[in-house]
Amino acid sequence: MSVGEMLAATVPMARTLNLEFLRTTPEEAVVALPDQGEYHNHVGGPHAGAMFTLGESASGAIVLAAFGDQLSRAVPLAVRAEIAYRKLATGRVTATATLGRPAAEVVAELDAGERPEFPVSVVIQRADGAVTGEMTVVWTLRPNG
Repeated sequence: MSVGEMLAATVPMARTLNLEFLRTTPEEAVVALPDQGEYHNHVGGPHAGAMFTLGESASGAIVLAAFGDQLSRAVPLAVRAEIAYRKLATGRVTATATLGRPAAEVVAELDAGERPEFPVSVVIQRADGAVTGEMTVVWTLRPNG
């Protein structure tokens, strides 16, 4: 099962919004939100909450891709998030997530008995390439037990 399939199967909100997991690697995750009228806002684009869920889902996808091999000893959890809406989003929008720290650094902190935190940067774009939002989600790997 791919990371995208796993998220779609286990995260009801990702299924509700029909998110499309286009690419998920430890270096980058790309997730799309189809243009769906039932999730539009008052100006005809995706609702801010749908865009937030899109960005958070992209960040979760890269976290699972980068740290999936650590799931037996730690649980990934979002700690906090911040989003900036830059331009009107219309049509299908795509979120691209990248890790803000090297994965090896994060794992080294986990190995040292710490609870590492790390940022994931997300850029949300329209089909024409215009950036409609930017988001940072700070994640942690909480050790089990």
